[in-house]
Amino acid sequence: MKIFTEHKERWLTGIALLVVTLSVGYIDNRLLMWVYLGAFYIVGFNEAVKLFEVKQRSPYLYAIIVWLLAYIYPNPDDLFFLLAIFFGAKLAYTQEHEKKKLILPFLYPTVGFLFMFMLYGEYGMRWIIWLLIVVVFTDVGAFLVGKSIGKTKFSPTSPNKTLEGVIGGILLATLAGASFAYSRDLDTFFMATFISALTAIASVFGDLFESYLKREAGVKDSGTLLPGHGGVLDRVDGYLFGAIIMLIALRAL
Repeated sequence: MKIFTEHKERWLTGIALLVVTLSVGYIDNRLLMWVYLGAFYIVGFNEAVKLFEVKQRSPYLYAIIVWLLAYIYPNPDDLFFLLAIFFGAKLAYTQEHEKKKLILPFLYPTVGFLFMFMLYGEYGMRWIIWLLIVVVFTDVGAFLVGKSIGKTKFSPTSPNKTLEGVIGGILLATLAGASFAYSRDLDTFFMATFISALTAIASVFGDLFESYLKREAGVKDSGTLLPGHGGVLDRVDGYLFGAIIMLIALRAL
């Protein structure tokens, strides 16, 4: 109970976000999903611009264009590579070396959001719920196990994260994710377990990568929008890595 009472604001915000997300999922409309993910994307993109210390204003115009194209373009996950070629050509032509950082916010978080939207487009809402279950259980499991029995530091990048918590979160997320996926469309429990485990591990390192960015920028949170969590990137970091791995694994298997 102490864990819950000491982090009441965090839990309430998390539950509110979960309710809204499940409501969007229940409606299951492509335009609504695009708007919902797009709202998180634009805010998260703004946070990334600040973390990467990108000074130019042009990234916001490019970010909006990318998300508009994502709705009508059949393969939204291709858009990053088109942007990379565009920025590379522009850099070579103008030699404006101070703008090299422009590509970074399009690598993170843009790619993760494009893959999330593509996961919905290719496999439907049930697999978005699967991603949600895996990442939530990874996060909650790591938090509860880490606070309860965690002793061994996991990485200097995130001093509060423990190895025991990470293992507990991955195991819990794998079990919950596999149970959900196998009861739906996946052919074998092994496949459901394997993809859930890969996604959970990716989620851990998505969280760790965002912690690394914050340490490099010298800030505690990526933003202040979500009480108890910080910014949008503080909340969706696990999804940004997890969605990429889940979609690639589903396509491969």
